[in-house]
Amino acid sequence: MPPAMTNQPRSTIIEDNPIGNGLDAVRASFNTVCTDALGQLDQEALRKLTRAFLRAAQNLPAADLLPATIRRGTLRSDLLRLELSLDSDDFDLDRIKPVLDAALADHLDDTLVWNRIYNAVTESQSTPPPRPIASSFQQTPWLRNTSSFANSSEHREYIDNVLKEELGPIYIGLQDLYKTYFGDIPNLENASETFFEQNCLGGSNPLFSGQDDVLSWFVVFTEKLAAFAESCDSAPAHKRRPLAKPNKPIAGSVGKRKMDIGFMDDDSGYHWSQILVPGELKSNPSADRPSEARLDLGRYAREVLAAQDTRRFVFDRLGGVASEQFDINKDGLRFVSTILGFLWMSKEELGFDLTITTAEGQRFIEITQGGSKERLILDGTMKRARCIAGRATTCWKAYRQDDPHALFVIKDSWQYLEREEEGKFLREATDKGVVYIARHYHYETVQVQGIDNDVRSNVRKGTNTTGLLSIAGAKRSSYETGAFLPPSKRPCSTSPTKASSNGIPIYKAGSRATLLTALADCIEGYESLRQEASLLHRDISIGNLLVSKDNGRFLIDLDLAIKEQRVSALGAKGKTGTRAFIAIRALLGEQHSFIHDLESFFWVLFWICIHYDGPVEGTVELARLKKGEISNEGDFIKVAEENFTPYYKSMVPWVNRLRKAVFPNGRR
Repeated sequence: MPPAMTNQPRSTIIEDNPIGNGLDAVRASFNTVCTDALGQLDQEALRKLTRAFLRAAQNLPAADLLPATIRRGTLRSDLLRLELSLDSDDFDLDRIKPVLDAALADHLDDTLVWNRIYNAVTESQSTPPPRPIASSFQQTPWLRNTSSFANSSEHREYIDNVLKEELGPIYIGLQDLYKTYFGDIPNLENASETFFEQNCLGGSNPLFSGQDDVLSWFVVFTEKLAAFAESCDSAPAHKRRPLAKPNKPIAGSVGKRKMDIGFMDDDSGYHWSQILVPGELKSNPSADRPSEARLDLGRYAREVLAAQDTRRFVFDRLGGVASEQFDINKDGLRFVSTILGFLWMSKEELGFDLTITTAEGQRFIEITQGGSKERLILDGTMKRARCIAGRATTCWKAYRQDDPHALFVIKDSWQYLEREEEGKFLREATDKGVVYIARHYHYETVQVQGIDNDVRSNVRKGTNTTGLLSIAGAKRSSYETGAFLPPSKRPCSTSPTKASSNGIPIYKAGSRATLLTALADCIEGYESLRQEASLLHRDISIGNLLVSKDNGRFLIDLDLAIKEQRVSALGAKGKTGTRAFIAIRALLGEQHSFIHDLESFFWVLFWICIHYDGPVEGTVELARLKKGEISNEGDFIKVAEENFTPYYKSMVPWVNRLRKAVFPNGRR
């Protein structure tokens, strides 16, 4: 017989009955079959891991003390029922992944584990079997990336788990990689041989003599190599310096991020915006594994890309590739030429977008409209997605050089080749008079050295990764006004005087009335987009519903849009939408429809009421899944009253009315 349930709060029970080593066997089992993300497991392996976890969780002391979700009894009985349903065809293994993520994290958070167990149990009891869905080849699979966090308060361990998924497997041992990336640097081989013979093998103090402090040795080595490089006739004009301050946080990141080694611009300061080449030094040979290095370098690359808004890639936008391993003591010349290559590579070869030019203190791009060139001056970064792989969208405010009152938004993103181009959809929406959508002006494919800037041919330069690539993105740039008048993004309008380059997300609206009006207008814009242009938006989120300083309201971002009449999905990577706002059935794999977009509008409002105390100030994150929030009116009102911020508390009954309209009788 289980012990009698107590009346203690859930938090007290969890605190008084720690998990301890109760999940060690599950963690060990996972490590024997997989060293990285859960996404590497096939369905059968994931099912076995889930079964092992559920059995272990039933034996944890807290399971016999925590209350069941719906029926009488303890959470242990819920876990048993969940285990018994595991072999059902209707059991969705994706619902258990958040629990496993928490249970397998390097630093176990008991509260997070138990909260996610409750969420998984609630979902299994409140979610009816889904309607028939498209096959995995038709329906877009869900791949999270680190730009999908709607809130910056996520646990670092959780971000790291998502970062592993985003990076995917790193492809090791590509023999032609060195030649691909360094082969075009003039005189690199000759200069490397000269330095290696004169400074590494010969002389009174050869650089390749035994060293205990590798970091200090690396600094001395690179400084001498940099000095030698500058003295060569073929040396480029730019100057770079090594970075080797592993104990000093680099400015410009959300957290206090440090980096062992790397190269940066030879400027004063110590900021992520100056980092050109990030690196990692491992003192423990057992930690010197590709999977470990990949994650460390991934964290650094994410910071670099966030701080440098014209950087096309650091690894590349598919995650990364690597050469074969080599021992610098046995192949010192290759080490010299690699480091010298990083010192001599051009900005373009390092991944910078040189179509964005700086002159006379202004940054600008040039486009061709009607046979003549126009210059658009960049007037500040509006958005830069903090991710490594994926679309990596960047938006800038801009204006035409010959007319500073003509305001635009320039949007730059990698485009999945399987998807329709956003620019075409924007132009179509403009031509058909869609309301409350910013208007189309121009779009094009960015080119580097006369070649479309795609990952396969331009970034990886045809490196032999055949069969390894999933999707190669081509970088597209759209040039848009934020006008909220009838047409859509980037108008050919000659007078975008009401353009809202200063559009802000609706959660920053100056009043509750403005917020609700903006939400209503964006819904009307969505309806117009569907009726006039037959398009489904598929990414309704707080960042895509905007309000301008003059209270104009409009919907943006058709990157994930599709034609509603389309027979099947395109199969491009990533379940569509921002995960906090994706409709429940879409999360479960159902083919996307306009109903899912309408549900996303509800989650946007719900999220705002919980996270924002007025137009600026943010609050704590509600660590719950969606399914348990909407099925019961009493529970919903209780959750809303407990978690809505003071600013939005008065809206509880109205959000509840919207809930009942979106979820009739508590059903999705």
